[in-house]
Amino acid sequence: MNMFLETLIGGLLAGTMYSLVAIGFVLIYKASGVFNYAQGSMLLFAALTFVSLTDQGVPVLVALVITIVVLALMAVGIERLILRPLVNRGPMTLFMATLGLAYIVEGTAQGLMGSQVKALDLGIEDLPIFLGDIMISQFDLTAAAVALILVVALSLLFNKTRLGVALRGVADDTSAALSIGIDINRIWQIVWTIAGLVGLVAGLLWGARQGVQFSLSLVVLKALPVLIIGGFTSITGAIIGGLVVGAAESLGETYIGPFLGGGITPWFAYALALAFLFIRPAGLFGEQKIERV
Repeated sequence: MNMFLETLIGGLLAGTMYSLVAIGFVLIYKASGVFNYAQGSMLLFAALTFVSLTDQGVPVLVALVITIVVLALMAVGIERLILRPLVNRGPMTLFMATLGLAYIVEGTAQGLMGSQVKALDLGIEDLPIFLGDIMISQFDLTAAAVALILVVALSLLFNKTRLGVALRGVADDTSAALSIGIDINRIWQIVWTIAGLVGLVAGLLWGARQGVQFSLSLVVLKALPVLIIGGFTSITGAIIGGLVVGAAESLGETYIGPFLGGGITPWFAYALALAFLFIRPAGLFGEQKIERV
């Protein structure tokens, strides 16, 4: 039983790392109805900017502020150069725009900051913590606490503020939002900035775990089953989906993997997501779209 609980808890805590990536997708999807393929590149760019500054001797807090300013400027640039000319275009057009943006951001990051792996130390030691006979990772506990704080803050933003109402209004009907005076350009700038900040947090945690390198942008692929299971429009769903994926991967590798020759972690989450598509296509917390004909 101790082994089962340790595997389950470890998987749940590891799943919060997936959730942090998925939250960035949810934010932009809620505001524009677009799957932002460039979220992984933004995550990489944010982490790479921060670690490059600290490597040059810039104090941590100053480097953090500079990185946030850079992300805000990037959000304004994306809105003015890409989103604004494509307003009211179809979702596929906007998705292809974010696909191209992903390669531009990665190429810019590589050109400015190099392609070598950079070590990142956040001062969070990955030491075991024992609760009785159960071992828990201190790093995973910290990541889970960060994810919880982000979920609470973003939920309050979307549900308790005028900005949140405007964000939901833009997501539901862009034309209607424009007709009642909502500045859609400002809304997109804000939501892309917030998504960039979430990407920064996720990038720093993932970078501290496996180094800041260009494979970090591929973390987005692990967010896909999280979004499918939790729902593309729910921040809470991103967290629950991450927990489900993390626990399923951990338990599956331990108890199912030996019967299949091991190494099922790379594909197990996608198999689980495929099953959810048959059972509940909108995800656990996704909004069911009703179309009248």
